[in-house]
Amino acid sequence: MKTYLSGAFALALATVSFAWSSVAMAETQTITFLFTDDDQAYVERMEALSKEFETAHPDIKVNFVSSGYDAVAKQLPVQLAIGEGPDVAKITDWQLAPYYLDMRPLMKDPDGFAKLHGDSLNTLRFPGVNDANSINGYVASQTFNLPFVNKTLFEQAKEPLPQPTATLKDIVEASARVAKATGAQIPFTMDRSGHRFSGAAFSYGSNYVKDGKFAFPDDAAKHYITDLYNWTKDGSFPKEMWGAAGGTQYKNMGDEFVNGNVVTYLAGNWMVNPFQKKIGDAFDWTAISAPCGDAGCYAMPGGTAIVGFKRTKYPQAVASFIEFLGSEKVQREIAENYVILTGADIKDPQYKLDSKNAKDAMAVFLASRNSAPKAARDLERLKGSSAIYQLIVQRMSQLIVGELSLEDTFKAMSADVDKVNVALAANK
Repeated sequence: MKTYLSGAFALALATVSFAWSSVAMAETQTITFLFTDDDQAYVERMEALSKEFETAHPDIKVNFVSSGYDAVAKQLPVQLAIGEGPDVAKITDWQLAPYYLDMRPLMKDPDGFAKLHGDSLNTLRFPGVNDANSINGYVASQTFNLPFVNKTLFEQAKEPLPQPTATLKDIVEASARVAKATGAQIPFTMDRSGHRFSGAAFSYGSNYVKDGKFAFPDDAAKHYITDLYNWTKDGSFPKEMWGAAGGTQYKNMGDEFVNGNVVTYLAGNWMVNPFQKKIGDAFDWTAISAPCGDAGCYAMPGGTAIVGFKRTKYPQAVASFIEFLGSEKVQREIAENYVILTGADIKDPQYKLDSKNAKDAMAVFLASRNSAPKAARDLERLKGSSAIYQLIVQRMSQLIVGELSLEDTFKAMSADVDKVNVALAANK
């Protein structure tokens, strides 16, 4: 069974028990798999893999639900908190750890699974929450945020590509010169995302945590925010890019880059495969090194995981499904065909990179794997980090569209962070 939906309805459907199925065929176990990705080909392959699993396990049905990222990020935690939601899901929020199902006792070969996925399984184990040897799922992808550039536009403008030591200021100013020379509409942009925002913040020297509490914005973050704001005023970072959506809503800017409207686009390695398929030979493109700042040249790390939830009625079925998806055979196929850095230790993956553009971009990402700061990796696992990312999006958007001044933005962010700290302290 497959379902392609978006928004709240997809998550609502993911909570349905499918009672009709159990009445008609009492021995059938139906589990719901909630999946989201920017690469539609990857989504379709995961649906097909779900069907392959069904064929090998006739007593199990997988209800495949495809939803938008924003709906999953905002509503899945709410669903799980009241004992609802899917049985299996692809997630980016490590704070869902209390809801994970430990599948080690249920797997056919848990030791083999753990050996294949290695230390990446620790990403899903929170001290005091999950057992130190638990298998809660697997890391589906490791991501790093870097800028993509339209090489053709740079060549037309006779502007050299930014060097590995280039600051964000260097990159934005070069992109503005290219846009002016070529008529490109958007010199620089990034996804409407607090995570995408944060890489350069660390390069500027910001640290979101001080003395065990969130502390944002510090002086380095204020410097960064001021620069971004000034670039929106002179058109280098058009305000329409973030101002077009409201609240904390996520917005991907990839299609603008594909259409040739963007000179430089800050995203991540998950876009390499969609770009090589969508752009084709329309123009040349690549990725460049992380923007540098006073603290260094940092790529913001991230990742996704596919996990099982203990709310499921069918833990054995969930464990069997995840053991299948996380197998070496499936993980190698996913890594190679969709150009994904998996958590599984796949030996000598042969990434299917169809163009020199994709090969060059992936080489930059692979070279950047060790450039993520420890503070950023720690932030990803801190309870409350998702709230910080969301308040950044909301307040930056208000600043960009003129609802708040710079000083009011800093005050509002600080007040928001104080509320997050109070809530965290109350829930300890």
